[in-house]
Amino acid sequence: MIAAGGTQFEREYYESHYRDYARQNPPRKLKFYRRLAERAAGGKATPRVLDVGCAFGAFLSALDPKWLRFGVDVSQFATDRAALEVPGTTFARADFDTIPFPGTFDIITAFDVIEHVPSLESVAKSVRSRLSADGHLIFVVPVYDGVTGPIVHLLDKDETHLHKKSRDFWLAWAKENFQLLDWWGVYRYLVPGLGYVHLPTRAWRRFTPAVAVLARKRPE
Repeated sequence: MIAAGGTQFEREYYESHYRDYARQNPPRKLKFYRRLAERAAGGKATPRVLDVGCAFGAFLSALDPKWLRFGVDVSQFATDRAALEVPGTTFARADFDTIPFPGTFDIITAFDVIEHVPSLESVAKSVRSRLSADGHLIFVVPVYDGVTGPIVHLLDKDETHLHKKSRDFWLAWAKENFQLLDWWGVYRYLVPGLGYVHLPTRAWRRFTPAVAVLARKRPE
């Protein structure tokens, strides 16, 4: 799920890095993401949610269709396909700085996206400006520290990963720009013959190759 500008994220990128997109987004993973979004929604019947770097719309397709769902991605290839696969959802080719939809959002999500974006300051500023007063940000990023760090470095063949940072870096970024509410570690890997392993954990969150973070906009 990508959101950093440039034609490098069109069909060739997806066929090279995400040719197993469906297998990499199994129901177990989407259910975890949905639970995070439902927690952020706080009981609102029809929250307004924006998925930045929506790719083919798998996450948005897992949400209650009564929710007001929007998705952006810098890839026209991705948003065209998402529009076909997720009816009732609004998609556009855009990034954090060029979101074309008016108004604010109760939830903004970015799954495996922020590490691709050159300016993290710009990401934070854009998200804050588009969140409602009590809005939430949910993001997932790979992390390159701890016991799994060397493995993540070895397996990471994506040259568009610009921020190969530690979990403490991302937690500090979240605290600096938002109210950090909670975070999880995530074990994940596409295992040949076994499918996609996706195991979120609090107990072992210091030893995982990725983290999921839930944060809220600070009161103004």
